[in-house]
Amino acid sequence: MITIGELSRTVKKAMDSSDFKTARLQHKHEELLVYYYESLCDLKVLRERISAPLVKRSEEQTFTEVLQSELGCEEVHDVSEVVEKLLRGCIVIYVKDHVFVLQALKVLTDQVREATVEASIEGPHYCLTENLHMNLNLIRQRYPSKDLTAKEKVLGRISNTKLILLYHEGLVQAEVLAHIEQQLSRIDVDLIQSHGQLEALMTKKKYRLFPLMLNTERPDRIALNLAQGKVVILLDGIPSALIAPAVFYDFISAVDDTTQSFFVSHSIVLLRYMALLITITLPALYIAIVSYNPEIFRVQLAVSIAGSRASVPYPSFVEVFIMMFIIETLIEASIRLPKYIGQAATTVGGLILGQAAQQAGLVSSIMIIVTSMVAIVNFVIPINAMSYAMRVVKYPFILLSMFFGITGIIVALFCFSMYLANMESFGQPYFKLFVGEKSATGYKHKETS
Repeated sequence: MITIGELSRTVKKAMDSSDFKTARLQHKHEELLVYYYESLCDLKVLRERISAPLVKRSEEQTFTEVLQSELGCEEVHDVSEVVEKLLRGCIVIYVKDHVFVLQALKVLTDQVREATVEASIEGPHYCLTENLHMNLNLIRQRYPSKDLTAKEKVLGRISNTKLILLYHEGLVQAEVLAHIEQQLSRIDVDLIQSHGQLEALMTKKKYRLFPLMLNTERPDRIALNLAQGKVVILLDGIPSALIAPAVFYDFISAVDDTTQSFFVSHSIVLLRYMALLITITLPALYIAIVSYNPEIFRVQLAVSIAGSRASVPYPSFVEVFIMMFIIETLIEASIRLPKYIGQAATTVGGLILGQAAQQAGLVSSIMIIVTSMVAIVNFVIPINAMSYAMRVVKYPFILLSMFFGITGIIVALFCFSMYLANMESFGQPYFKLFVGEKSATGYKHKETS
């Protein structure tokens, strides 16, 4: 039993908000009080599911009976839960010392849209939305298994962000699931607003360079990873999902790879690995060959490179840093500028800056080719998180090549491989190159390290 005085004291602070509304519904000798946030609730629910049924009720039925039996309202026995229910988009109804709540959240972000980050040619084109239950609906349509388990949690002392943990009961590894649940239970922050923030809180490695969880917007990729025994995390208000554990190959593979033949898909994956190697080593190789080891090339090519640098007044590493700075700023500008002018501005800026720098003798024509190639091959990596990491990795290679030439690049490659081989994602080895090949019976976990 909750008295009207207790309820009034509980919602007193909420009454100071202009969007908090109170309504009194009366029919004959009975009345009820209704509390709700106008900005959160759909007023059609108030009219169609509360006002109309109460007016049409029979003489034998009381308000309480109608609310429980016909409208499916949930009774609240603890007055402290009322404010939380209001902030979740519920309508709070008070009648005769009883408090009921009815879900009436106004959903504005449940429209399925076309994927923009992970584009697909042959696969489905739709992606997740910002509505948690709509996302769960899309995934269950794509993965209609009775063993698909969903667990709901709430994170953030202020935000109270809803989170759903998805996994296939028979395929998920128990220790991985326990590790993820343990990391989630340790999170104690005020606000959770993005998957990047959640990943940082779950991994607890401040100086981590490579992503340990895969961020995807595609339901088909989520279904594929569920079939491989992985855990999916959905956040309310975020049109993407986190997948864990994630290995190196997950960030090199694209959604369309599963729709291609064996030789085509593996050739494309091999192309991505070659592009990855080029993007981290090509600027360093330029410095090493120009400054330390020109004998690697034939005489004609070495003379051609030397001739193109005849007007450049400083060492090759300064030239590389100038062009790397320009290309990095152009990439950032293309991301941050409005889409209507971003592409045109960065394309024109790149052409003008590159040509002007070469004509002014600040950089060589070979350096322009190297810079353009590095920028292009970096975009071959299909997952942005890994692409950003590789943009950073190339600078240690450049520094070592400045002091040790080709030897420095070989040492950097060795350290890079050892670093990846030493990493783990929620207890699973990170440096796996090929996993989850599809077979007639399901998904085999063939792994090559």
